[in-house]
Amino acid sequence: MKRLIRWAAALVGAAMLLSGCAAPGGSESTAEGEKNPGSSGGAGAASSVQEAGSGAETFVFTRENLPRLDGSTSTVPLATAMCAVLLGQGEDQVADLVNFSRTTQSYRNLMAGERDLVLAAEPDPEVLEQLQAQDQWLMTPFATDALVFVVNQDNPVSGLTGEQVRKIYTGEITNWKEVGGADVDIVPFQRNQGAGSQTMFEKLVMEGLEPMEAPSQLIPDSMAGMMEAVREYDGSPAAIGFTVYYYANDMEMARGLKVLSIDGVAPTADTIRSGAYPYLNPYFVAIDKDADAHSPTRILYDWVLGPDGQRLAQLQGYVPVTAQEG
Repeated sequence: MKRLIRWAAALVGAAMLLSGCAAPGGSESTAEGEKNPGSSGGAGAASSVQEAGSGAETFVFTRENLPRLDGSTSTVPLATAMCAVLLGQGEDQVADLVNFSRTTQSYRNLMAGERDLVLAAEPDPEVLEQLQAQDQWLMTPFATDALVFVVNQDNPVSGLTGEQVRKIYTGEITNWKEVGGADVDIVPFQRNQGAGSQTMFEKLVMEGLEPMEAPSQLIPDSMAGMMEAVREYDGSPAAIGFTVYYYANDMEMARGLKVLSIDGVAPTADTIRSGAYPYLNPYFVAIDKDADAHSPTRILYDWVLGPDGQRLAQLQGYVPVTAQEG
């Protein structure tokens, strides 16, 4: 069976890419405002993938054999770094390989045969039911995601209970003074239906309750839009919204915002990995279960779940399913 190991030079190149040590004149490539650190315009290591063990076959990814990728907006940075490492190119050079359709649509594209491998959160219930009914798809967790709630940094509230969050989003609690804050009306933002974070919110937080209908101006169409809206709303700390841990852990994206504790537990890599934080959901890597063991799709699937892929996920700010040193 084929195994993948990056050349030592590729590991060094990946570390430079991920730590932001771009060569002078390098540029950054972003998608919908996500962090995408350390893009470099120059080529990376000569080879990204090498055989392991005596007599084992070598497999080298190229632009021509790389599986067609899709996924959640929040996995764009990981997929971009992955392509850069495996192809030995700068992140700006591989950006065209990572045109993601967002969570639910990416699974539709997989089922339609338009994509080979998906890196995404859980789709909406209707699409998840279709995936399960077809019994044709491998969906394996490779990292753990968390839904977190954010407010303006000037809001004195630093934590809520799960019950308080539900009451805010059903309209039972309408003023911040009811949860220990100032006498200011609460403005709760949501995401659009089909967005991965909205699916997580309804599944993990609302517990079968129907959230109140939000006006269209309170439904940003991107994670970056959500965070900007909560930060800037009406020049006051009235707003509350939600995002995934990856964005809340990005210092630039989270500038001017405060991440709330839930039931007394702050979302951190440790509390997410241990399960202490309550609102958790996997990121999946998904492929056709009939993909040949020696096909690029199956090789990449195994790589994502293996030590190199898990380490890369951690370096990019995700919480991998297997504990990593450092």
